[in-house]
Amino acid sequence: MKEYSPAGDIPDDQVFVDYTDTSGRVTIKVPEGWAQSDTANGVSFTDKLNTIQLEVLDASQQPTEATVKSDDLPQLLSSMSNYSGGEVSSVDRAGTTAILATYEADGPKDDVTGKTVTDAFERYVYFQDGVEAILTLSGPTGADNVDPWRLVSDSLRWK
Repeated sequence: MKEYSPAGDIPDDQVFVDYTDTSGRVTIKVPEGWAQSDTANGVSFTDKLNTIQLEVLDASQQPTEATVKSDDLPQLLSSMSNYSGGEVSSVDRAGTTAILATYEADGPKDDVTGKTVTDAFERYVYFQDGVEAILTLSGPTGADNVDPWRLVSDSLRWK
């Protein structure tokens, strides 16, 4: 019997490979074969419906739940369609504490149909020695990507 996978599920047998950002300061695991695109402050990896975005920035102070709520979430709200949520918490990832913001917003528009689906976002903010790494994981709401997203968010290493 064939197993049903909702749209956006990352296969259990997906292979992950190491990626080091262009500044050489951070390494994460990303799915092998996903399309890579450079962004203003980092890189994104995408398949059809899921995206991993990594930004590595200089930062003057360590982020807190309060600063993510007061500084980051309003920027997200103003830049995303149908943004909702914005839950913020501290989590243990990659042997350190990261600040996690979870929210939903419209995903990218389908080039063929012009339709959008609602994506679930996990945005992790890591900090070490004046450097902030922002890891954003997104995919359709309802997709079972708990295990792959945990693998990626636990894989961040400082160089």
